[in-house]
Amino acid sequence: MKPFFSAFIIALLVGCAAAPAAFASDEREGLDPVHHTADGYYLDFEPLGKVELPRLFLVRRADGALGFDAYGSTAAALRSGRYVPEVTAHDADETHADEAQHTAGGVEALIGSGAHLDAHLVPAQGRLLIDFSITRHLVFALLAALLVILIFTSVARRYQRGIGRETAPRGIGQNLAETLIVFVRDEIARPNLGDRYKQFLPYLLTVFFFILICNLLGLVPFGATATSNLMITAVLATFTFVLTQLNGSKDHWRHVFWPPGVPLAVKPILIPVEIMGLFTKPIALAIRLFANMTAGHLVILSLVGLIFTFANLFSPFAGFAVAPISIAFALFVSLLEVLIAFIQAYIFTILSALFIGMALAEHEHEAHDEAHGLALPETHAAHEATPILGDGVGKDPETVPAPAPTLAPVG
Repeated sequence: MKPFFSAFIIALLVGCAAAPAAFASDEREGLDPVHHTADGYYLDFEPLGKVELPRLFLVRRADGALGFDAYGSTAAALRSGRYVPEVTAHDADETHADEAQHTAGGVEALIGSGAHLDAHLVPAQGRLLIDFSITRHLVFALLAALLVILIFTSVARRYQRGIGRETAPRGIGQNLAETLIVFVRDEIARPNLGDRYKQFLPYLLTVFFFILICNLLGLVPFGATATSNLMITAVLATFTFVLTQLNGSKDHWRHVFWPPGVPLAVKPILIPVEIMGLFTKPIALAIRLFANMTAGHLVILSLVGLIFTFANLFSPFAGFAVAPISIAFALFVSLLEVLIAFIQAYIFTILSALFIGMALAEHEHEAHDEAHGLALPETHAAHEATPILGDGVGKDPETVPAPAPTLAPVG
């Protein structure tokens, strides 16, 4: 407990010591949480600096021909003269942006102010078709994918050598990986997919570890959370959607396009609802993960931003006074974010398994009973578990046969 308390005090002191530098660097602006959580065409290592990422464009030339332009950075694309900026950031210098569209000196002034990093580039001539530029979230998504490959490759090689298969697992890494793998298999895949769990276990493990690593990378200093980008969570949800529909049983599609057990007049109303349900499930998957990961970082940055807000509204002394409280709450939420990183990976994976399992399920017996207007009474299970009186008195309840179920007309 004492080491944790000491680390907590040190973090508070470091945060308070960093506050004057933040005030001195920019006294007129506060901290914008939305801007800091948004995607960008650069890696942010402030206060050390920023590293620009490559810009790739598929364009339609002025003469109608297709073209592909590649530049090492946003600054290089602007200096080429083939692209002009449309600055949309809150802190962009609009005067420099306007000058950059007409003069080389304006381009250099825009780059010097750093506003070009938040600019939307468009061709000076022709039309932009697709922007394939590398973004910060894409870099960390690729990094997470690389880490997943390395983790599973290392674990697989150990199992091939018999470590963990013929002997006990060795090392913290293999034990941790095996714990999570067994958890996904026994607590997510088997209960929701039944005998076909092995068919979908590789996908569920990949999704779980990819989301978990993306979430954890967002908590690393100078890191970015790829799962706070709606496009990335939408792609993950699309994979689940495709697997669900491709493996759907006949009974699944029959419930969608001709729901059984409902009056004929209700079917035209229920069929569009069932079709919409096919798409609302993956949409909910994408939005839930995106919203939860974005909200956590917004809360942390908003708590830190209180220091700047109090300093700008009242005085720098007020910012110093509120700094320990703001940083203490930010540290608490950061620790909570570690738990949320695991929870969100679990939720996405278990819902994916649940949706796939629902599509695989067959309901032939239930549908047969409904078609004949018959249904098992709700008390049937209770009869099986209850000892029989009369002839069964004094006998072992386990040896007394349960009464035959009676069928009752539905309705």
